[in-house]
Amino acid sequence: MPLFERSEFLQRVSRTKTEMQALGIDLLLVSNPANQFYLTGYDGWSFYTPQMVLVSLQQDEPIWFGRKMDAVGAKFTAFLSPENVVPYPDKYVGSSTLHPMDYLADIIHERGWQTCRIGVEMDDYYYTARWHNVLTTRLPQATFTDAFLLVNRVRMIKSPREIEFMTQAGAIGAAAMEAARQAADVGVRQCDVMAELYKVTVGGIPEAGGTFPCKPPNAMVGELCSAPHLSWTDKSLKEDEIFYIEQGGVRHRYHSPMSRCIYIGKPPSELVKTTAIIREGLEAVLDTVKPGVLCEDLAAAWTQVISRHGITKDSRIGYPVGIGYPPTWGELTCSLRAGDKTVLEENMTFHCIPALWLDKYGLVVSESFVVTQQGARTFSNYPRELLVPA
Repeated sequence: MPLFERSEFLQRVSRTKTEMQALGIDLLLVSNPANQFYLTGYDGWSFYTPQMVLVSLQQDEPIWFGRKMDAVGAKFTAFLSPENVVPYPDKYVGSSTLHPMDYLADIIHERGWQTCRIGVEMDDYYYTARWHNVLTTRLPQATFTDAFLLVNRVRMIKSPREIEFMTQAGAIGAAAMEAARQAADVGVRQCDVMAELYKVTVGGIPEAGGTFPCKPPNAMVGELCSAPHLSWTDKSLKEDEIFYIEQGGVRHRYHSPMSRCIYIGKPPSELVKTTAIIREGLEAVLDTVKPGVLCEDLAAAWTQVISRHGITKDSRIGYPVGIGYPPTWGELTCSLRAGDKTVLEENMTFHCIPALWLDKYGLVVSESFVVTQQGARTFSNYPRELLVPA
């Protein structure tokens, strides 16, 4: 059964159509699986083969287009009427002579949309050069235009149901981090700590089950903490090592990321002090949050704090989050950094991650939050400090 009421899906489609009309788009081809999920509810691990959601100004519901065997999954997860689930035959999968976009072009011809102004997600991870070549070759009368991030921007303002899922995801993420802290100790393999974290990520909490995240946690130990996007190994933890973990709780594809560091042993005063500065800066950001402020205002609040302590950081400190499919839980629409004029609105959701990656180590304290009329409300409730093993 779909996770949301039909009325909510139709509202999402209506908002998408409003953006399409503003850009002069008659037909939108949605390749991003997170956007497909948002518009239809379809949720299957089938995006390794071509699939698309079509939004036409001429009809109320979108069309899900995908592999025939996966059309069954659409019946269970999408809100769509059966006639708007359109499969292509399996002979198009992995073929050197046939391509699913040829089949899609035929459908567009059959529906009389071959002369439309067609929007496509040009910079999306899943919209390939081959797809674009087939579609533009087969639909020469159509005008193609870039609609990258159109749906992503519609997704930025969450519904109460979405915020409920992200709140549950935040509780799962906090429990997963605590499981990692409980497992970490001298002599324990890094992979065994992460296995305990994954157990909670998937199992969730008594009130809400979890699932797999859209990407593995970033988990670095020792000097590797000076790099932001590496993974754990099977090496045993040693005394006086930092275990840096960026992970997220997940509830029905909605992600609430949260990051902390665990120090194996008694933390040196320098690391405790630096973590306190990060916390001070993070809390200054959270205190600045309210509808009407700009993304760059949040970055300025962070910079004002760290500048007092002689620290500089040249990368962004956050981004919007929500639905996550590989390879990211980020919505890609804006960043918490200088120069970003995006205006915060009520029910937007962000991950603020003011991490410091220094020459010999890295430290982080991060939170995901929702913008409310009263300010920022974080999705997790977990100590904002340099953690130590239980």
